[in-house]
Amino acid sequence: MIESKRLEDIFQQSDLDKNLKNIAEKVFNAQRLSEEDGVLLFEKGELGFVGALANHVREKLHGNKVYFNRNFHIEPTNVCVFTCNFCSYSRQYKHRDEGWELTKEQMLDIVKKYDGEPVTEVHIVGGVHPKMNLEFFCELISDIKTHRPDLHIKGFTAVELDYMFRKAKLSVEEGMRKLNDAGLQSLPGGGAEIFHPEVREQICADKVDANGWLKIHETAHSLGMHTNATMLYGHIENYAHRIDHMSRLRASQDKTGGYNCFIPLKFRNKDNDMSAVPEVSIIEDMRLYAIARVFMDNFKNLKAYWPMLGRQSAQLSLSFGVNDLDGTIDDTTKIYSMAGSEEQTPSMSTEELCDLIAAVGKVPVERDTLYNEIKVYEEVSA
Repeated sequence: MIESKRLEDIFQQSDLDKNLKNIAEKVFNAQRLSEEDGVLLFEKGELGFVGALANHVREKLHGNKVYFNRNFHIEPTNVCVFTCNFCSYSRQYKHRDEGWELTKEQMLDIVKKYDGEPVTEVHIVGGVHPKMNLEFFCELISDIKTHRPDLHIKGFTAVELDYMFRKAKLSVEEGMRKLNDAGLQSLPGGGAEIFHPEVREQICADKVDANGWLKIHETAHSLGMHTNATMLYGHIENYAHRIDHMSRLRASQDKTGGYNCFIPLKFRNKDNDMSAVPEVSIIEDMRLYAIARVFMDNFKNLKAYWPMLGRQSAQLSLSFGVNDLDGTIDDTTKIYSMAGSEEQTPSMSTEELCDLIAAVGKVPVERDTLYNEIKVYEEVSA
């Protein structure tokens, strides 16, 4: 196991690149890595090396704990005004008969399906539909809060929010405050993709840019809301683009402290305009998680979104710095199954999630959206 390989062993390797050894010393001494360090890790850091660094950091932060929550998704529509080349999920508005459009009543019925169940979060995200405007979603959120006040509402990517606010002719702060007053409590991290304009202009040129994405999240933080952050990796970006993306997020976290976690998302190439781009290997997946853990030093939580990676790969990521597997989902998301992920019916019971975590010698911990611990399950030896 990677975690049994101590950092002291790394320092004793006579053949280790001097610059990599300097990076290991920085990690061991809790010093921030530079962008040059991050690129070097991608260029020269072998899987075992970056995995050992990542687990050193994870164990200092979380010991043996791995977090999950009980959640479900509402996807209001997959009809979208944007045409991102990597997307297998959305349908253009002129072809909306090929997609779905839920009414507020239908979405409230989804919430009611969980009455009496110990879920703690509803995650609302979907396409950018021109008729599902700010008022529409404020009413939906208010109705959900009225029906179930204890349910944490996390919703809307910065891409959705940017469109809503512009259409309503409101500033970002005015729009965020309106949603917050209606009952929205936190934001997911979607829509970040890759911040660098060289890549963004090729894969999603018509959606909100990096500065706009960061402004929306930082505005949410200023209102006392927490958010997540993502990065879509494994397509046409290079190592410098990845580090640039993570560096911008790290700087934003320095400024506000409002991000709950960082979630790398693997590009899937089924049924989209980038289907000719091969997917990266599982080795590259694990290297990415490990490097993100050591570079993103002010993000306490690193999440592997298991419906995207698949159960076994998500389980493996727990040996490469990951400390969170998201939640039970309950087969309420289609975003990655439509893109060809291993999980075509993404649903796990609490018992299944706990077994998955315990099987690799970790301690399952049920959390709420803000990482308050709800229940620590008994440690089970692998």
